[in-house]
Amino acid sequence: MPKHEFSVDMTCEGCYNAVARVLNKLGGVQFEIDLPNKRVSVDSEHSVDALLETLKKTGKTVTYLGPNNQ
Repeated sequence: MPKHEFSVDMTCEGCYNAVARVLNKLGGVQFEIDLPNKRVSVDSEHSVDALLETLKKTGKTVTYLGPNNQ
């Protein structure tokens, strides 16, 4: 699955939980959340636009950083 990197303006555990909740609701994703660095890596067949819109449902500022090929 393609891996995508996003910057999400998360400041607390509540933000972390909001991101996890919207991604789990979307389904078909595997993700890692790096709260201290405000990064979210998502493995998914969903389009970047779909992932971006899903992450924006948290109410946080979200920026697509590009593919993560690690």
